[in-house]
Amino acid sequence: MSKETRSTPEFTLAVLDGDGIGPEITAATRTVLSAAASKFGFGIAYKNLPTGFEALKNHGTTFPDDTLARAAEADGILMGPVSHNEYPAREKGGINPSGALRVGLDLYANIRPAHSRPGLQSLLNKLIDLVIVRENTEGFYSDRSMYLGPGEFMPTPDIALSVRKITREASLRIAETAFTIARKRRKKVTAVHKANVLRVSDGLFLECVRSVARGFPDVDYEERLADAMAAYLVRDPGEFDVVVTTNMFGDILSDQASEIAGGLGLAASLNAGADHAMAQAQHGSAPDIAGKDIANPVSLISSSAMLLNWIGRRETDDRLISSANAIEKAIDMVLSVPDTRTKDLGGPLGTKAFTDRIAEALQL
Repeated sequence: MSKETRSTPEFTLAVLDGDGIGPEITAATRTVLSAAASKFGFGIAYKNLPTGFEALKNHGTTFPDDTLARAAEADGILMGPVSHNEYPAREKGGINPSGALRVGLDLYANIRPAHSRPGLQSLLNKLIDLVIVRENTEGFYSDRSMYLGPGEFMPTPDIALSVRKITREASLRIAETAFTIARKRRKKVTAVHKANVLRVSDGLFLECVRSVARGFPDVDYEERLADAMAAYLVRDPGEFDVVVTTNMFGDILSDQASEIAGGLGLAASLNAGADHAMAQAQHGSAPDIAGKDIANPVSLISSSAMLLNWIGRRETDDRLISSANAIEKAIDMVLSVPDTRTKDLGGPLGTKAFTDRIAEALQL
């Protein structure tokens, strides 16, 4: 990215609108990003790429072949939620765009913060401020555990099998990510596992996390069983700082933590690798409220702030880092007032009006 001129776009974002409320909240996020770019003096070029049901209709697949390559050319990716559970079988064009991008661009770290927002009452009325660092490219997820073919199969009509893949490489690098994040926070990492029953696969995962922990003597380290962790999050969520775990456990626990913090509508999520990153709402596509101007766009807007921060640190561009911080402050400012919240949070505003308030708050 060039920092010399403000007249031409300095970085590009690939935009995948997704399904359901996806187009509405990606439009809202673009509005906020453009407002931030205007204030902090940088340019954004948006590249819309086909995905989801619209792509299936026009291209015969929910994830056309060139979408991955074109996404890889951008500085970052903004992805709306998709209805992949409703897609046809893979051989009929039903590809999960999220999984395809995570594996294809090696977005191995799914970073999901969960923190209390000023003025918003949390589910348990307990403060929470943690980050779940979830391995993103393997585990029990059948679309990313095999080189050829799916990771689930039925040898007979009455037997269904699923393959769990845990590798040393993936476990080491997700642990490294977690400890690096913890070193900049409260210096504590909790590894979540089920090694008491998954002795081999989670045994390997823990072996790798422990070896990385030895390189971070300034960071406290502990281990919790996945089922016990679910209970501890309810009992005392403030006890935890950075949680590192495998794909499925991270998916489940991050949703739980986000609900404790205030709801999935507020839950940010960044998928990051060494060379690429993708902002993605933590929630689903909510087709039942699509087109009604009532969707809460905070999850994707906050995720986009994480993306700006990631790009800014990669490019050593303080404007992007400052804009990311400003977006988060604007979100907090608007959410702190009951009359400027969305309907799911007890307020009166629709998606567009709420988005305008965020953009206005950015200028203050």
